[in-house]
Amino acid sequence: MCLAVPALVTSIDGIEAEADIGGIRRRISLWLTPEVRVGDYVLVHTGYALNVLDQEEAAKTLQLFEEIGRVVGEGP
Repeated sequence: MCLAVPALVTSIDGIEAEADIGGIRRRISLWLTPEVRVGDYVLVHTGYALNVLDQEEAAKTLQLFEEIGRVVGEGP
């Protein structure tokens, strides 16, 4: 099973970018998505931006992750 997460691109340096993933900043590759611009949301898997996401779609996915985190944090 693979998991890709939405990330907000905060800066771009050539074919790499800095992205915010839930408050954590990571360097990601834009090799597969050279059209990305600062402020775009991208779907990231294993350090690569796979595609650009619509802001609404990214927000919905991030909301679901937050809900899962709350439920898991409550425990049995």
